[in-house]
This record gives sequence, structure tokens and C-alpha cells, in this order.
Amino acid sequence: MEYEGQVLERSAQKSKVLIVNKVIRNTYLLLSLTLIFSAITAFFAMVTNAQPNVLVMIAGMFGLYFWVIAARKSKWGLLAIFVYTGFMGYMLGPVLNFYLAAYVNGFQLIMGALGATGIIFLGLSSYALITRKDFSYLAGFIAIACIAAFIAGLIAVFTNMPVLQLLVSGAFALISAGYILFMTSQIVNGGERNYIIAAITLYIAFFNLFVSLLRIFAAFSGNSRR
Repeated sequence: MEYEGQVLERSAQKSKVLIVNKVIRNTYLLLSLTLIFSAITAFFAMVTNAQPNVLVMIAGMFGLYFWVIAARKSKWGLLAIFVYTGFMGYMLGPVLNFYLAAYVNGFQLIMGALGATGIIFLGLSSYALITRKDFSYLAGFIAIACIAAFIAGLIAVFTNMPVLQLLVSGAFALISAGYILFMTSQIVNGGERNYIIAAITLYIAFFNLFVSLLRIFAAFSGNSRR
């Protein structure tokens, strides 16, 4: 009986490892494809000189996100996440055009922020994957920090306070880093088995980290055309 119990335990552990590995593989494959798709839609928005619309952006960002959450277990989940990430890429296009027009070294700022985002993302993901540490304790902190940073961001926009805007960007960069550690550890430790949810969470963290670093780099570049 004891031997049979050990066999069953090893079988269960092996099954769990296989499930986790499948989630990891599917998550990072889907994340890669959505990032590529976002880059395509962002480029399209740039060359067509798309104009930003805050209301459309907010409505689409939240509405499409909730569609992904609702469809995560159905056949519509993949379509939903590609529509969401394509929309986010399209909304990013006007932002990139702004930095290209407003800064002498706009292209360098964009590529520098993208490179730094990639290095940070890969570094944090690799750390969580290799060490398999449990970062679930970050969940509460991230939630509170997101709310506080979002409110501070609104205040910064309406009061036109550059210093506060810079601090908010720094806060969102740290929050995004925390999200990367948290979600990767959730995947590795079996806390998240839906690869669509895992992929969209990591995508949002990547997106916010890139935008935050771009704002920070631009603030310290001193090469504004204005």
C-alpha cells in the first residue's frame, strides 16, 4: 500500500509538472505573438498618422480587457486577446509619433525604452522561472499600488505637474516589474493554469513598463524640440 501511494504521488507530481510546462510554453508563445501583432498595429497607426482619443482608449482598454477575461475559457479567448493587444498597439502609435516629433532623439528614446523593457522583462521572468520562488505575497501590494498610482496619474494630468507625472511613471514601472514576478511565479507554481490570463497579464506589464520607461527616459533626455 505504501509503495502504491508513492507511485500515485510521483504520478501526480509528474502530471503537475507537465501541466505547468504546457502553460509556460503556451503563455510565452501567445505573448510573443501578441507583442508582434501589437507592433504591427502600432506601426500602422504611425504611418497613417492616427489621432489619439482618450475616451476611445479608456473604453476600449477596459471593455476589451473584460471581454478577454469573460472569454478566457472559450474558443473566443484567443480572438479577444488579439483584438485587445491589437487595439493597445494601435493606441500606442500616436504616442510614439509624439516622441518622434517632440524630441530630437525620439527614435533613440523609443529603442532605448524598448531595449530596457526587454532586458528587465527577460531578467525578472528568468529569475522567477529558475528560482521558482513564490511571489504571491505581492498581490495585495500591487493592487493597492495600482489604485494609488492611477489616482496620482489623474491628478498629475489635470494639474499639469511634470514632477508628479515622472513619479507616477516610476511607480508604474515598479508595479509592472512586480506583476512580471507575480504572474511568472503563479504559472511556475501552478497558481495560474489559464495561459490566456497569464499572457494578457504579462502583456499589460510589458506594455506599461515600456511606456513608463519611455516617459522617464524622455524626461531626462534634455533634447525636447520645444
